[in-house]
Amino acid sequence: MRKLKELKTGKAKRLYTTDDPEVLWVEYLDQATALNGKRKEQIATKGALNNQIDSLLFDYLIANGVPTDFIRQVSATEQLIHPVKMIPLEVVVRNLASGSFQRKFATDYLQPLKQPIVELFYKSDELDDPFMNDDQVTALGIASAVELVQIKQLALQINQLLIARFAQGQLTLVDFKIEVGYLNGQLVLADEISPDSCRLVDTTTQESLDKDVFRKHTGDLTTVYREVLTRLQNSEVAHVSR
Repeated sequence: MRKLKELKTGKAKRLYTTDDPEVLWVEYLDQATALNGKRKEQIATKGALNNQIDSLLFDYLIANGVPTDFIRQVSATEQLIHPVKMIPLEVVVRNLASGSFQRKFATDYLQPLKQPIVELFYKSDELDDPFMNDDQVTALGIASAVELVQIKQLALQINQLLIARFAQGQLTLVDFKIEVGYLNGQLVLADEISPDSCRLVDTTTQESLDKDVFRKHTGDLTTVYREVLTRLQNSEVAHVSR
């Protein structure tokens, strides 16, 4: 497999074609952003940490029946994926109150929710990813009502699996963002799952272990991401050994 032409560079990843038209090459960058890309910093080893966390979680989700675009990790900072026809939505699942939800409804930080909440946002940097309701999504032809049901079912399935997996590492999943699309006519999970796209807290101390430490200037991002990776790796070994 050979990496060929650069397709695009995003906030945290660079995408390339390969000598196989059914395979894309992803390079994770040592770059952190906040405020929808308005704040940007270079952070050594971030790319490697995110790539390894994402690869570990996607392997776990695939093993538990979740369809994805992921093929395999090929280096510390690189992985192979299938090209997907993306739906321009960011799908957020919330288990505890935090971030924009907490600000919008004046809840307590980490207030438990009676059920997971699925929120939809139009994926557009120019518009700052505005919130959308189901009617807006269908009226603009972004997804049909049937597709929205499937998207939400997939998001909630992923939520339950991630809650269980993170709990093995004494991590509580507060919320997370995913993106989805179509691969050979099937709705699949795409993009990434990492501390860039999740809010995680230590189950005992409720200390933030995600990109919030970068957003809020409350900690060292590399140290936090390495802690998440170590906990996932160690709990994976412990789980297999039982």
